[in-house]
Amino acid sequence: MSHGATPDPAELLEPQVARQVAETMQALATPSRLRILAFLHQGPASVSEISAAVGMDGSAVSHQLRILRHLGLVSGERDGRRVNYSLHDHHVGQLLEQAMSHVEHLRLGIADGARGADAAVAR
Repeated sequence: MSHGATPDPAELLEPQVARQVAETMQALATPSRLRILAFLHQGPASVSEISAAVGMDGSAVSHQLRILRHLGLVSGERDGRRVNYSLHDHHVGQLLEQAMSHVEHLRLGIADGARGADAAVAR
């Protein structure tokens, strides 16, 4: 995978690439992690701020943040005794936005691209 170039989904045919992408997608498959990422999409925050915003116990938030850090989706920066967490980079925000856009299209019954063409052919 090269950074800066337009991603080629055919790269997912490579087992290592497919494994890494699957791990990232699995991290997004948990509602609590999505809620944490959505809050961090607004800007950096501490565990206590995240906990209050998403209605989770601080230890549960810390556990989810460890997983998200391990997968490279969030990063933490120490400020004295406090750690401020933020999205690792703008790609994480784009993942959230694209997933939400896809869900909204499904909800509205909107199809584009190949699926829309297939529907037109079936008529």
